[in-house]
Amino acid sequence: MTIGMVLLASVGLSLAQVEPPVASKMPKDVTVHGDRRIDDYFWLRERDKPEVMAYLKAEADYTAQYYKPLAGLQDKLYAELVGRIKQADEGVPARQGAWWYSSRTLEGKQYPLFVRRAASGPQRSYDAAAPEQTLLDLNALASGRKFLAVNLMQVSPDGKRLAYSLDETGARDFELHVRDIATGEDVAWKAARTDGAQWAADSKTLFYVTSNEAKRRNQLWRHRLDGNGPDELMFEEKDELYNMGLGRSADGRYLMLYSIAKDTTEIRVLPADKPLAAWQVLLARKSGIEYSAEHREGQLLLRINDRGPNFRLISLPLPKSLNVTPAQLAKAKELIPHREDAMLERVALFKQYMAVQVREQGSVKLRVFEHAHPGKPRDIAFDQAVFTATVGDNREYDSDTLRLNFQALTTPATVYDYGMKDGKLTLRKQQPVIGFDGSRYESKRLFATAKDGTQVPISLVYAKALRGEGPRPLLLRGYGSYGISSDPRFNANDLSLLDRGAVVAIAHIRGGGDLGRRWYLEGKLAKKMNTFTDFVSVAETLVKEGWTSPSQLIINGGSAGGLLMGAVVNLRPDLFKAVVAEVPFVDVINTMLDETIPLTTEEFIEWGNPKIAEQYAWMRAYSPYDNLKVGAYPAILTRTGINDSQVPYWEPAKYVAKLRTLKTNSATPLLFDINLSAGHGGASGRFDALKERAKVYAFMLQQWGMATE
Repeated sequence: MTIGMVLLASVGLSLAQVEPPVASKMPKDVTVHGDRRIDDYFWLRERDKPEVMAYLKAEADYTAQYYKPLAGLQDKLYAELVGRIKQADEGVPARQGAWWYSSRTLEGKQYPLFVRRAASGPQRSYDAAAPEQTLLDLNALASGRKFLAVNLMQVSPDGKRLAYSLDETGARDFELHVRDIATGEDVAWKAARTDGAQWAADSKTLFYVTSNEAKRRNQLWRHRLDGNGPDELMFEEKDELYNMGLGRSADGRYLMLYSIAKDTTEIRVLPADKPLAAWQVLLARKSGIEYSAEHREGQLLLRINDRGPNFRLISLPLPKSLNVTPAQLAKAKELIPHREDAMLERVALFKQYMAVQVREQGSVKLRVFEHAHPGKPRDIAFDQAVFTATVGDNREYDSDTLRLNFQALTTPATVYDYGMKDGKLTLRKQQPVIGFDGSRYESKRLFATAKDGTQVPISLVYAKALRGEGPRPLLLRGYGSYGISSDPRFNANDLSLLDRGAVVAIAHIRGGGDLGRRWYLEGKLAKKMNTFTDFVSVAETLVKEGWTSPSQLIINGGSAGGLLMGAVVNLRPDLFKAVVAEVPFVDVINTMLDETIPLTTEEFIEWGNPKIAEQYAWMRAYSPYDNLKVGAYPAILTRTGINDSQVPYWEPAKYVAKLRTLKTNSATPLLFDINLSAGHGGASGRFDALKERAKVYAFMLQQWGMATE
């Protein structure tokens, strides 16, 4: 392999004077279905080879050279981002039994502390002056480590033990521990490769889920804290389309084991007070049927999509066998019918009340029902047209207070308590954003007409005083996969762009869940191309209506949104000034052909299986790596982490290596920024993460010609 460069950190040349890294071509035939494909860079998967690491480091050094002239701007941006956060802060406490739980951040510290205080008096009220007990200090745990992430914190029902899991690499390899809260000491037992855990009612039995080598969550185990034998395997999910997850009914009566494919669900249940009993299938899996379950006073509540993609809510008596038959399901009482124009996203159950989260007209809204009067629901009203209101941290079943979260493009994350009895909305906290004045900003909702005539929503936000006349620098974000919604949420970091006169927009494209389940179904499998053409239509609309121009339009997406970036640039390279593709899924066919890679088999239902000729054709039409061609491309910044287990580092590495041989306009940068100690989410510490964001924004401002502002 020729690297084509010396260590750039030690030379004083500008990027224009330095040859970019050149990866050797080692052709590998990856032909499928007679469609000849030769992969020259397949060898970059082999990270243990010195020549692979040499190439990755060369790319990192090349990117570092690009950023040298931007060091001052990057520092300035970082200072702005840090300057907006209240460094010493505390979350809104949530009560669970005899304790109030919250998290705190400290001045200058990267990670939070998780703490609790004893509830006060017979009303179990919160007392800020009560002694604080530390559950976990992530700053202490992170000492000497380059990365730390916590995935699970589960307090036992008696409040004496904490189950928690940590990842030290960014590869989602979480190790499960149990801590004696009173002493702060961990028990000797631990479990590797875990993802999810639940305590039984006895506070001595812990159920947990482990993953296989491909990171598919496939086994359920039972651990007895007072036992001496090995942990017992309770269930193994053999079907490679399914992952498992653990939950608990709101009333605490039942533990629930979810087997979830992209379009099918099966739940097993266990009485929480009978940890040695056998788990029972609640409702047997049926292809295309998804559901979630709750329990109240002997009644089973199912949120299920058997009558349409946007789900309905039904109720029926929970059989003693814990198994629901098709005949019993057919007799269920319908509490909330299926609606074509609204998606029933979530149900939060309380002893006397029920709150439902509904996606309606492009916003996420909350509606409250009283069990005694189910025909008289009450919407929780807010004074903004486009917002996101979601169920918050509710840990108490016997409560008439709903904790909820609210935000909008011009409103920071806000926590409210809603009195389900009296309808009173009480502000608990709005996230402090130092120097922010919401009156200076405005948001709008536009629509683009897609290729097939579908109306695609666009959300925009900008500083009113800087809007001016004519096109402006504009950042357009998108995702559009897995039914995940790109909701209009507040982003304090974006103020560094808005305050310089840029406009920030979100494309609510098909493939996401922005307008309900059908919106998702219209952008997956054979219809996946809709995701990409929707985004192009949004960009064209923003140009046509005078919001921006191709010379001022930057686009950004991560993971499956990075796939979006690669696909739309191949479709319309002339439409964009620059692209930021973060942890991008760009080598679609090769990845989906390799069933040893995490996420592959379970995502056949999302993308298709390329071993099937028809489904291969779907992916071949848009796979960014396979559709690169000779020509001019926008400025491109790709970002990844060496330990990414969701989108392996070699996908963007191969993409950049190949594009360097095809891109004809050398004046626009092509950068591969790799974090050599992180995973899919980038740096784990809050200040390190802000440094990475400042780096991205410096690239954007440089491309807009605003690097001195």
